[in-house]
Amino acid sequence: MKIESFLLERWMTRHETHVRYDIAESGILPLSTDDLLNFEPPDRRQATLDRLLGIPLGYSEARGTIELRTMLADTYTRGDADHILVTTGAIEANFLLYNVLLDAGDHVIAPYPAYQQLYSVPKAIGCDVSLWKVGPETGYRYDIAALEKLVTPRTKVIVVNTPHNPTGAMLAPADAKRVYELAKSVGATVIGDEAYRWLAVPDGDAFAPPFFDLGESAVSVGTLSKPFGLPGLRIGWIAGPPDLIQQCWSFRDYITLSPGKLNDALAQLGMMHRDRIIARNTEIIRANIAEAARWIAERPYLGWTPPRGGLLALLKYDLPMDSLPLADELATKFSVMLAPGSAFGYERHLRMGVGQRPDVFKMGLQEAGKCFEEVRSSKLEVRS
Repeated sequence: MKIESFLLERWMTRHETHVRYDIAESGILPLSTDDLLNFEPPDRRQATLDRLLGIPLGYSEARGTIELRTMLADTYTRGDADHILVTTGAIEANFLLYNVLLDAGDHVIAPYPAYQQLYSVPKAIGCDVSLWKVGPETGYRYDIAALEKLVTPRTKVIVVNTPHNPTGAMLAPADAKRVYELAKSVGATVIGDEAYRWLAVPDGDAFAPPFFDLGESAVSVGTLSKPFGLPGLRIGWIAGPPDLIQQCWSFRDYITLSPGKLNDALAQLGMMHRDRIIARNTEIIRANIAEAARWIAERPYLGWTPPRGGLLALLKYDLPMDSLPLADELATKFSVMLAPGSAFGYERHLRMGVGQRPDVFKMGLQEAGKCFEEVRSSKLEVRS
């Protein structure tokens, strides 16, 4: 397979370990192992730590432990542990599904802009990929009428990412059912990339049900990275029919083979304390959206549509500099990460994430404001 460069990941690798204020990050503020242990009742904490320390660092069960798969299956209204495959993050889950479900020449519909994997991998397989626009031209919302025009009898897979990266758009429950029926009508499969599940925004939109819950023509992809603040565990999963799970599991034998044993155990601990993690996340999101709204309102050259769910939004700017050099200037001179809109196909935009620690987020905005004022005063047009 020949595949194009992953623009966002290449850019983030250049800067993410060097900046002080990462306000482009797509996940919620990460937890530490100590944070997870502190969710345990005091009389159970030491026993839990001792159990974790005693885990042999050998190979784990290839499809994830029965304990973790059962916990994950219980978050859906149907299915059991045999409907779950634990993967190395959502990125592996999507990669497995594409390679099992698709052949060269198949027709795929994917959202755009999006996490680049969602359309680059099927293109690399040799598929005909139609882009379902979810950008400024649609008011940063999903347009079901536009999707209906893209679906054909050749359509094999429809990909939906809700809440949406990078716009924060949400697919309404009724619209999710319509997408499912459209796919079913042509014998296609819906892949629900639900990396931002559980990340509700205060006063935001209602979440659609996971696509797996809608029926046999859909699968769901999940992760502990974005909504649980546990990206270092590299734990994701597929929820789907057992025969598809078996095929993905067989394909995975050639890639990562199994999740880490300790990672699986820590993931179980995170799932046990899901409600407390969600409550923590809600306060972070609430504080940062309010801070961003104040900051943007003070700058007439900026605009945004706040996320309706998840953590992400596109920040639109009217400045004499394209997004890649501006993002590089922010990172190298002001130690601020805001991802270039060009990585998503939208110029004069930057991607913002509202999952950072609120004091760091506020300082990042202040430093970004200094950069923007410097660019405005320079009166210099810089293009990438």
